[in-house]
Amino acid sequence: MSVDVSVVIVGYNSRDDLPVALDSLREHTAGVSYDVTVVDNASRDGTAQLIEREYPWVRLIARGANIGLSGAGNEGAAASGGEFIVALNPDVRFDHDVLGPLAAYLRAHPDAGVVAPKLLNPDGTLQLSCRAFPGYSTALFNRYSLLTRLLPGNRFSRRYLMAGFDHASRRDVDWVSGAAMMFPRALFERLGGWDAGVFMFNEDVDFCRRVHDAGFRVVYMPEVWLYHEIGVSKRAPARMIIARHRSMWRYYRKHLSRNLALDGVTATGIAARCALLLASSAMRGLGERLRRGGRARMAPAR
Repeated sequence: MSVDVSVVIVGYNSRDDLPVALDSLREHTAGVSYDVTVVDNASRDGTAQLIEREYPWVRLIARGANIGLSGAGNEGAAASGGEFIVALNPDVRFDHDVLGPLAAYLRAHPDAGVVAPKLLNPDGTLQLSCRAFPGYSTALFNRYSLLTRLLPGNRFSRRYLMAGFDHASRRDVDWVSGAAMMFPRALFERLGGWDAGVFMFNEDVDFCRRVHDAGFRVVYMPEVWLYHEIGVSKRAPARMIIARHRSMWRYYRKHLSRNLALDGVTATGIAARCALLLASSAMRGLGERLRRGGRARMAPAR
């Protein structure tokens, strides 16, 4: 039997989040046939065992090694067979039918290559999930940058984050968050899927860029929404900081590279930013270990 939508979720140590996503998806999806594939990237918290035991209707791919978000997403897509693919993060929650309206939009608009719902924080506030393509100013004015936190109303941050509209109206955008996006399988395969050279971070930007380059639209559709817990920790481990900056450099080389001099300046800037964040993360970790040690010494004997 043909399937309308294939849901692909890549999980890593997602035991606490995945049941919420899967249960709410099943409870609220109507009007389309769908299958669900979970690719577990060598979790150490029993995620794969939980899915295998409690969700027999989910196709589980339990990997022995973590190959990253993009590679695992490609593997999950290849194992499924729906006309459309929806990429979901494991930390989302449904409270109404989202898949049906997204699939209906893609069927009615063959010039659309990606459609995405509005994302809300767990408390119901808006999560800015559609953006302008990154440029040179993005390094200083991205969502997590110091300048954006200190000067949230500056025009560079507002342009990149698309903070200048109410996010209540449907519109074409540059790119949407990979936490939740739907696209036709035929286009995904034509473009070669996710860039497997990206472990994680910027895979959604790169994919949407290639969708645009192929002549298709990326559409933000706020008539439907999902709740999403942003999973990027301020105390990201070193390997995640390195992965983010490697993906920045790969995106730059693919889409923005102009000449050797500018490439050299950009590479130096990315490397310096990475080194600064690694040092900051190490200092925070050291400070926390010292605080824990101090509390342990001050604890009364039992």
